[in-house]
Amino acid sequence: MARIVSLVPSITELVCELGLAAELVGRTGFCIHPQEVLQRIPKVGGTKSVNLKKIRELAPTHVILNVDENRKQTAAALAEFVPNVIVTHPLAPLDNLALYRQIGSAFGKEREAEALCSRFEFSFREIEKRKFPQRKVLYLIWKDPWMTVSRDTYVSRTLLLFGMQTVPQNVDARYPELNGLDVAGTDLVLLSTEPYRFRELHVKEIHQLTGKPVSLIDGEMTSWYGSRAIRGLRYLADFTASV
Repeated sequence: MARIVSLVPSITELVCELGLAAELVGRTGFCIHPQEVLQRIPKVGGTKSVNLKKIRELAPTHVILNVDENRKQTAAALAEFVPNVIVTHPLAPLDNLALYRQIGSAFGKEREAEALCSRFEFSFREIEKRKFPQRKVLYLIWKDPWMTVSRDTYVSRTLLLFGMQTVPQNVDARYPELNGLDVAGTDLVLLSTEPYRFRELHVKEIHQLTGKPVSLIDGEMTSWYGSRAIRGLRYLADFTASV
């Protein structure tokens, strides 16, 4: 039996969805779904602040990481004592298919992975049939300093499916800091509920700052690849119709 440590919240959920919860021996403090299963799984720090000593004590056969979520030096350190280090890097919604198969094949869950692929493809095809209004959106993920997402991210490519093109257009950093809230040419400001915990009180504050329509958006539904991405497609279709 495998001993899995997952350092990626959305993939921890995927691991459980594939029927591997019994083989999960470690997770980050940000791995919160499914809650009833993960309550018994030891925490090994955060996605960026991983406790290597705790992981070593858990003697995992596999550790799952992600290029955006985890640090390169963490992967290098884990490779010194973990037999199998699995690195993931989905950049667009359809990359979920390869992700399901990557994790499924690593643990003998190919049939379960293909079932997820079928569910995702069905939802994706339904979205492709629909027409959504074209809008420029500023998607905020942090405050003090303000931070957003570039177009070279899973979030931006997911939003684009629903007619929402993120701004600014040309930035070098994938998660750039903003010098103030320049919303010229922006139709809508979206406040993600993670990683910063934007709440309703921020909607009024940022509307007063920008004069633009402002809406909260569920960050898990926009940024979590894995099994939650299937629900995310349905969520975003409904969200787009409501704003």
